[in-house]
Amino acid sequence: MNANLEQKLDRILARSEELRFMLSGSLAGDAFVKASKELSELEPVEEKITALRAAEKQMKEAEALLADPEMKDLAEAEYHDLKTQLPELEMAVRLALLPKDEADDRSGILEIRPAAGGDEAGLFAGELFSAYQKYAQSQGWRFEVLEYDENELGGIKGAMAEITGKSVFAKLKFESGVHRVQRVPATETQGRIHTSTVTVAVLPEAEEVDVDVNETDLRIDVYRASGAGGQHVNKTESAVRITHIPTGIVVAMQEERSQHKNRAKAMKILRSRLYDAQRHAVDSTRAADRKSQVGTGDRSERIRTYNFPQGRVTDHRINLTLHKIDRVMLGEFEDIIDALIAEDQAARLAAES
Repeated sequence: MNANLEQKLDRILARSEELRFMLSGSLAGDAFVKASKELSELEPVEEKITALRAAEKQMKEAEALLADPEMKDLAEAEYHDLKTQLPELEMAVRLALLPKDEADDRSGILEIRPAAGGDEAGLFAGELFSAYQKYAQSQGWRFEVLEYDENELGGIKGAMAEITGKSVFAKLKFESGVHRVQRVPATETQGRIHTSTVTVAVLPEAEEVDVDVNETDLRIDVYRASGAGGQHVNKTESAVRITHIPTGIVVAMQEERSQHKNRAKAMKILRSRLYDAQRHAVDSTRAADRKSQVGTGDRSERIRTYNFPQGRVTDHRINLTLHKIDRVMLGEFEDIIDALIAEDQAARLAAES
């Protein structure tokens, strides 16, 4: 490692010790909370630095023992093991030092809409929504459906879910974009392959403190729910539509029987959309970085193709093709998501060097 990086590691270790000393003293209130938070963020990095430094020390000791005929065989085995371990430990440290996206640890809002392709797009949108639900379950996350607008053929006009758990946004943020499906629809009598598209958006869930929403900037309309929704449909004005006047963002919610619950859910989605827009607008460098890596998160960007006749899924951003479409549609996104994260990390490491 170069001298600048070594100095940075020394500063991190020194800061960790300083924070421990401060926390063992008279810190209280907000100062104590702030110091504790900083230390908790530094400790995983400190652990990796300590492991690297210990391996480097063992490496020097093993090199010294190579000159001793009686210890040479033992030292050679240790030396070769350490030579393999050191690059891995150094990489772990470099990855830990990469700037964090503060939204990575957050839960997320998933939204799926049919785009081009009519009924077939609606059918695939419903299947993709179900696949993400299965993936969420495999991760131990909570998947709460916020909206599910079903069409007459069993597909959907749109669906939204709140996905709650550890690092939801970190794992799902690269799923935003246009997903294309190629297959023979059930209604196709000639056996022709059709191409349809759906849009996916994954937003980091926002807290009230993240976005200042002024009540005077909102227009709130209430109306009777429509569509398949049980006996309450068209009897009470439980559906809510919130328009954020400055941005023109509109959120409508009618899944719940209670107007109060629909309003609370609509406000949660509105905050997340405003927070996401704020992140893109304020941090222009982040947007530029995303473009140079695995995608912008823009719904208009075609990111993936699901080709059923060939049994393959291709992510166009990283040229990854998997021949297991049946498993992917059962929620096995791990290989795709891990590859996207690895590509993102590699691009950011290259930018840091």
